Amino acid sequence: MKKITVSKAISEALHEEMLRDENVIVLGEDVGKMGNVFAITQGFQEEFGEHRVIDTPISEAGFLGMTVGAAMRGLRPVVELMYIDFIGVSMDPIMNQAAKMRYMTGGQINVPMVLRAPQGSGRRNAGQHSQNLETFFTHIPGLKVVCPSTAKDAKGLLKAAIRDDDPVIFLEHRLLYAKKEEIPEGEYIIPLGEADVKREGKDITIIAWSRQVYFALEAAEELAKEGIDAEVLDLRSLVPLDWDAIKKSVCKTHNVVIVHEGVKRSGFGGELSAQITEELFDELDSPVERVAALNVVPPFAPTLEDAFFPHPEDIVKAVKKVLNK
Repeated sequence: MKKITVSKAISEALHEEMLRDENVIVLGEDVGKMGNVFAITQGFQEEFGEHRVIDTPISEAGFLGMTVGAAMRGLRPVVELMYIDFIGVSMDPIMNQAAKMRYMTGGQINVPMVLRAPQGSGRRNAGQHSQNLETFFTHIPGLKVVCPSTAKDAKGLLKAAIRDDDPVIFLEHRLLYAKKEEIPEGEYIIPLGEADVKREGKDITIIAWSRQVYFALEAAEELAKEGIDAEVLDLRSLVPLDWDAIKKSVCKTHNVVIVHEGVKRSGFGGELSAQITEELFDELDSPVERVAALNVVPPFAPTLEDAFFPHPEDIVKAVKKVLNK
């Protein structure tokens, strides 16, 4: 095992895949000469050349369209948006082309591309740079959506995403980039669609992904002091969804709290709540509870932003509500 940051784990995954397959290319704003604003592709352009590590103009619609075309022609592009908030100007290549091409050509054309982008609140980046937009992509058939929380998961899942023949949206919480954790030495792959139980428990299931996994774990430690044994299930990928892992956990604990950093209204937690209620109603001892961000624009002021998205104490409160404690 070795201890590295999440950003280094992502960098290693990209580097290893570029060495393994010459069809893997990287493109986006400042990914080449600058080496990414988080230093993830630092030195890549010198090693692999400008034809494989491509600095693009500030035109998301343009280079997303180019990415889709490159993937259709046999390359495996990994494109980066500097912030996921910028996806609004380039949704057509993603939702109308990449997501639908395999279906509309009867499987004759694949689009093996990965869209990497940082997202997340808590960095005081204000309303246009602090959103969590994973639910946008889970609504579109044909896209796969990954939200890793740990360095180990980020590396293993990104390698799986690059090798996948479908378009994958790979969302990285920017406040996790500097977090150091142990990962295995050597190559490993984590298949998409496999959730991970980050903490075993018997009283209630807390379902989370991305940075909220850590908040869920903090909440579980606090709850344990009061005799409440919470299980923390990290989905890791939202599409494909590991329904078997969800079902197994719910059937064990019979109580559920879903936590996510995106706004509550129409968030992915609502979809999960509906699925659990529809298919596992007889297993539930109480209604499913959601903990999510407020339905407002992410504020810039630190005190307001901290009140905007969920914290461990909010999860503790929700668990106690579900368990009538």
